[in-house]
Order: sequence, then C-alpha cells, then structure tokens
Amino acid sequence: MLNTSNYWIVTDLDGTLMDEIWIEKYRPTNLSEVVGQPAVTTRLKNYVKERSMPHLLFAGPAGIGKTTSALALARELFGDLWKHNLHELNASDERGIDVVRGKIKEFARTAPLGEDGFKIIFLDEADALTNAAQAALRRTMEKYARTCRFVMSCNYSSKIIEPIQSRCAVFRFKPIKSEDLEKYLKFVSSKEGLSVTKEGYESLTYLAQGDLRRAINGLQMAAAAKEEITPDIVYQAVAAARPEEVKEALQMSLEGNFSGARERLDTLQITYGLAGEDVLRQMHRSVRDLEIPDKIKVQMIEKLAEADFRLSEGANSRIQIEAVVAHFSVLGRHIKK
Repeated sequence: MLNTSNYWIVTDLDGTLMDEIWIEKYRPTNLSEVVGQPAVTTRLKNYVKERSMPHLLFAGPAGIGKTTSALALARELFGDLWKHNLHELNASDERGIDVVRGKIKEFARTAPLGEDGFKIIFLDEADALTNAAQAALRRTMEKYARTCRFVMSCNYSSKIIEPIQSRCAVFRFKPIKSEDLEKYLKFVSSKEGLSVTKEGYESLTYLAQGDLRRAINGLQMAAAAKEEITPDIVYQAVAAARPEEVKEALQMSLEGNFSGARERLDTLQITYGLAGEDVLRQMHRSVRDLEIPDKIKVQMIEKLAEADFRLSEGANSRIQIEAVVAHFSVLGRHIKK
C-alpha cells in the first residue's frame, strides 16, 4: 500500500498495483445511487426537475457523499455537457484570495453551454478558505449569480462566514448508518468476487464510523490479502486494533494494573503499527462502551483530550500514553465495586 499526498494506492501483498481505486470505480453517478442521504437527494432531485437551483452549501463529515452528490447533480442537470459546465476546486489546496480573483472569476464570467442558462462551480472544503477569500467569494457570487451557481462543501458550516451562508440553501449530511454501509460493501464485494464473513463486514462498518469512503478503502485494502476477509484480515489491513483489545487495556488500567495496561498498549502499537494519535482515538471510542459511572468517563475523556492536544503540539507519544494509563489507574480507585 503506497501513500501519495492525496490518496492511497492499494497494492497486492507482493507489491503489484491493483487495477483501480474502488472509491472512484464505484462512485455513484446519479442522485438515486447516493447512499444514506435520502432527505438530501430528494431535494436535489427537485432542483433537477425544475431546471433551477440556488447556491448550495453541503455540510458534514468526510466520506458521506457531499462531493458525490455535487457531481451527480451536475450530471443530471447538464447531461453530456456536465464536464463543460462544472468547475471543481479544492479550497484546502488553494485557500487564499488569489484563487477567487483568478480561477473562480475566470470560469464564472464565461457563458454556459446548453439550455440551462447557468453553470456550477463546486468548491470542496470551502471552510479552508481564509475570511478574506470568503468575503471576495461572496462578492463574486453576487456578481455572477445570473449565469453561475456555487456549490460548496465543508466539514464545519460554522467556519463559513454568515454572508455566504445566508445566500445558500444549506444541506446537512449525516454519517451513514451501519446497515447502509454494509449493504453497499456487499454490492462492491459481489462485483469484485470477494468472500467476506459476517464479522468481516461488521469490522469494516465499525471502523468506518459512518464514512463510506473509509469503508470501501478498508475493503479494498483487505482484499489485497487474496483470501476470505475476516476481522483479523480487516484490522491488519487498515492498521487498527480490535475494539475488545483496547477495551481490555482500559479495564486493566482502571483495575490498577498500570504495567499490564502499558504493556498491552505497547503490543498493540507494534502489532498494528499504530501511531500515538491512533491509540488515543481508539481509547476514546472504547471509553464510551465501558460500564463505569459517567463522572469517571468524563475525567477519562478530558485526559485523552489533553494528551491528544499535547501530541498535536509535538509531545512524545509514548510518554503521553503512559501518562494517560497512569491517570486511569488512579481514577479506578474511585469506582465503587
């Protein structure tokens, strides 16, 4: 598996490149195929039917269909001319005011092809734009509103300035339900001729956390093993620890077994190749499943958040994880048996 700046290239175990990236191979091409967002796609289909639409703002976590919905909308509106009438930009790559003054204005001022009378600029990760760039974008939206519609996607709508939000119809995308994830994974598996166990699908949906892109990537990485896909194959392929293993380490720490918990987490890092941030993330998720008083959970999550922040500032991951385990060992004394 090779890492590039923007995506993963999946290889077989011998290093041979697999044919295609499955998230692109199986990307829905129309709104009816978009997974797990019925409320959103119903409204977008009405725009297609009316052949008219306002500016749009798609908000929600990564991997849940924002980009796919924008591309599918353009396909259905413009038909064979969709590539000519759609300009796609990623604001995280070019986040300054120059991109608004240059590429966006250049495309916006040209006439659309076809009979719809407008074209679309899709601005992905719009919340990465600086405030100055967003202010310039707002003026551009007003100036070219007759012939150009903007579709913007973001993870956090709160990072989009109010003058832009007020000019858009806002769509809230939700994490995709586990059953919808599993259904689509089974569709991909059937197309690729894969054998996946029930527990294998459960592992993929657990790790995806509502993110279809992550689920499909995980399936493709697991498929590189060239054997039946089980939980063991999945967790090794995506470099993640089993939730029960992390939960066991947490319980050991709460029981006062500091050395045992530290050793268990060390083993998980070595076995799965986990970074410190990955360990903290999985510990955070497992804390919610522990059968302990909420006041203890609160203190555990606060400590995990503190360690996560310190890691982001460059602290030593081993020291931070040991500090977390030590803190949990002390907290465990306050749990009533």
